[in-house]
Amino acid sequence: MTLFAFIGLGNMGGPMAANLVKAGHVVRGFDAVPEAVARAAERGIQPAATLREAVEGADAIVTMLPSGALVLEVWRELAGLVGEGVVVVDSSTIDVESARAAHALLPHCLTVDAPVSGGTSGAEAGTLSFMLGGEGAAIEAARPLLQPMAGRLIPCGGPGAGQAAKLCNNMLLGISMIGAAEAFLLGERLGLDRQALFDVLSTSSGQCWSVNTYCPVPGPVPASPANRDYAPGFATALMLKDLRLATQAAEASAAPTPLGSTARNLFEAFGAAGGGGRDFSAIIEFLRAQALPSEAS
Repeated sequence: MTLFAFIGLGNMGGPMAANLVKAGHVVRGFDAVPEAVARAAERGIQPAATLREAVEGADAIVTMLPSGALVLEVWRELAGLVGEGVVVVDSSTIDVESARAAHALLPHCLTVDAPVSGGTSGAEAGTLSFMLGGEGAAIEAARPLLQPMAGRLIPCGGPGAGQAAKLCNNMLLGISMIGAAEAFLLGERLGLDRQALFDVLSTSSGQCWSVNTYCPVPGPVPASPANRDYAPGFATALMLKDLRLATQAAEASAAPTPLGSTARNLFEAFGAAGGGGRDFSAIIEFLRAQALPSEAS
């Protein structure tokens, strides 16, 4: 049994912490939002009134926070609270430079940046993919601790490498979802049955996660958000955050990402049109509303 401190108990952090409890660990939780703490307490997480109370005597600490600035603020505070050898994992999605700076704040700890993929459903089911960045000893120490929350644990390299992998993955995800949406929209205009087109795409060279698992049209994949009026899942606002971080990383490293930039622009337009709270696969509805010049004339 391990004593965990879990900092950040929102839509992802709450169910992640609950899976640690289910695995037999003791989890103290802290969040600045009282309602999040109350929901977590219903799942067996011990509520803490302060960060200090949450981490006192903890063997491992997990942070799941909305921005790099907040991660650095919390980790700076941890520097004066946490003893040598404690495993400290950040599963937020933040920029690579902030992730590397966070590692440097706790040189006496075993630190890992470990962003996740799998959304709220994966957080609930304990099937998230963790992308691990850090020194080898820290990653090995974190592996068994993260297992109750994970479907896969993937070492990606040194400090910051987990965040780098996450940004690459989610940039591709945003691009591929737009491609899947365009394929289904073209099929509609050409009179194809969506199930027939899915049967082709999902078994041919066009297959991808955005088609096979998260199909953007209702029907073919019953578990996809398209069958729940695009309730997230993975909200457009979060996809847009990741695409902006990917663009920032691309500019800093001089990497050409024209499709990534196009995806960011489209999701920015969709968010500005009121789609920020809908699942990112609802981009198909935004695209459907765009008339081609030949049709508008």
